[in-house]
Amino acid sequence: MGASLAFPLAAICGYLAGSIPFGLLITKAAGLGDIRQIGSGNIGATNVLRTGRKDLALATLLLDSLKAGLLALGFGLLASREVGFVAGAFAFVGHCYPVWLGFKGGKGVATYAGLLPFVSLPGFYVAAPIWLGLFALTRISSLAALTAAALVPPGAWLLGERNMFILCGLALLSLFVFWTHRANLGRLLKGQEPRFGAKKDTPDA
Repeated sequence: MGASLAFPLAAICGYLAGSIPFGLLITKAAGLGDIRQIGSGNIGATNVLRTGRKDLALATLLLDSLKAGLLALGFGLLASREVGFVAGAFAFVGHCYPVWLGFKGGKGVATYAGLLPFVSLPGFYVAAPIWLGLFALTRISSLAALTAAALVPPGAWLLGERNMFILCGLALLSLFVFWTHRANLGRLLKGQEPRFGAKKDTPDA
């Protein structure tokens, strides 16, 4: 597959796949209505968990991760790791701004996490323990996500990632995570971001 075709094809396929709102589809299929009408109104796994259905939240998390990861893997095998990264990155964009929902989607944490194992294992080795550890300690999903996102690019480099295309791409996606979490960041700076499971826990990560 030539580069002139591979990169735009990866971007288009990634965006369309990323736009599939699994959280919305799963909760509607389960008879729980429109997930956008509860909690934070977000379509991601964190808000799906607020329905009380851990199984649906887990399914949403896996599907939102895999729609980036599998595309990154597929295009990586067909073309190159860089093309695979573009496919996964545009799945991230599609998840955050899905064409099917008027460009109002999720915040991209699961899709970002899903592409990491297939495009940069060093990045994944940084993100996974940081997110899990901080969330376990603080129960603030946004804090865990923002900290992990900030540390992925430098952490990946320290663990041996030397592909500058990938490193720069990771830096851009991490900045994008801060953009999608700008409201959460504001609440964190004011000390107003609620812990997950607390009463009035409506803001989403």
